[in-house]
Amino acid sequence: MRAHPLATDAVLAAGAFVSMVVGSFADPHGPHGPTFGTRNPDPLSLLLMLLGAAALVFRRRRPRTVLAVTCGLSLLELTTGEPRAPVAMCTVIALYTVAARTDRPTTWRIGLLTMAGLTGVAMLAGPLPWYAQENIGIFAWTGMAAAAGDAVRSRRAFVDAIRERAERAERTREEEARRRVAEERLRIARDLHDVVAHHIALVNVQAGVAAHVMDKRPDQAKEALAHVRDASRSALNELRATVGLLRQSGDPEAPTEPAPGLAVLDELVDTFLHAGLPVRVMVQLGGGKGPLPAAVDLAAYRVIQEALTNVRKHAGPGASAEVSVVQVGSSVEVTVLDDGGSSADGSPEPAESGGGHGLLGMRERATALGGSCFAGPRYGGGYRVHAILPL
Repeated sequence: MRAHPLATDAVLAAGAFVSMVVGSFADPHGPHGPTFGTRNPDPLSLLLMLLGAAALVFRRRRPRTVLAVTCGLSLLELTTGEPRAPVAMCTVIALYTVAARTDRPTTWRIGLLTMAGLTGVAMLAGPLPWYAQENIGIFAWTGMAAAAGDAVRSRRAFVDAIRERAERAERTREEEARRRVAEERLRIARDLHDVVAHHIALVNVQAGVAAHVMDKRPDQAKEALAHVRDASRSALNELRATVGLLRQSGDPEAPTEPAPGLAVLDELVDTFLHAGLPVRVMVQLGGGKGPLPAAVDLAAYRVIQEALTNVRKHAGPGASAEVSVVQVGSSVEVTVLDDGGSSADGSPEPAESGGGHGLLGMRERATALGGSCFAGPRYGGGYRVHAILPL
């Protein structure tokens, strides 16, 4: 019915027309109640009923216009019809539509005007006495139509308000959750900064003192080293307490093996080779500057791991990848390329757009080190991940 409102209104108009025609053959003043077959409507009444029913087809598009047309047809029938036909039924339906699609003050203004107009004309200008039950019936039916339409409108507004409130509450709940997560991240970062900055600064000062007086005043150097030990112990305890707040009761135990890095890159590549993904690796590091910092080493490993995982999951069959890790000046550049593979017909597989949690995690790792990470499709097919990690 909602998908085809015009067809629904056409069916309603047809039903109203049949009801009016059937009702026009009934005599309400029979000896034992309404009787059928004792009177026949005149041609003008049949025409008015047909026009009123046809107007109801457009009751949703032009509700006030349809109400005005049906009121005019009803007034014409009330003043000329003998015997009178129930053309006013069209006005009742049109008045209900107006009341259901407008506000309450407008409903009562239009409703009272329609009720008073039809009832007054029926009482004063019609062929029946003013106190006839048909005249009172017009007043009752139009009043019920206005009240029913207003009740339906209020019910719809109430349901819409509940639905909107639920949607707004859902959006507010999600926004509140994101806000709390952001605030918690900021609080944890601030706490960690306070702990690390204070104690590491103290360790740095005391270590400098110990190095300065080690040869001339070994007792003072021992005292400075004792302060270094106490400060480092306090820092570890506070870090353990802060990180412990993030753990849940069911979390698995922390791994005891060291964090992975580029030293075990060959093992990572072997796992993808066994899974059917050819990977070529080129690493150029060093330059006499010692090993990479632990954070950079771990970030480079995780970027390569996530990039190769995406190639394995999203690239087409027969895809291959290239990994390069190059130290350029004071930064390490990590690049992972894939050719996208091929579809069943041999054409290059289109690269997927967008990014999930993996790409977001790579960018966050690079940003945390002061670097950057770019991921996007390559010209001609495939995907490219390029991360710059400052040393």
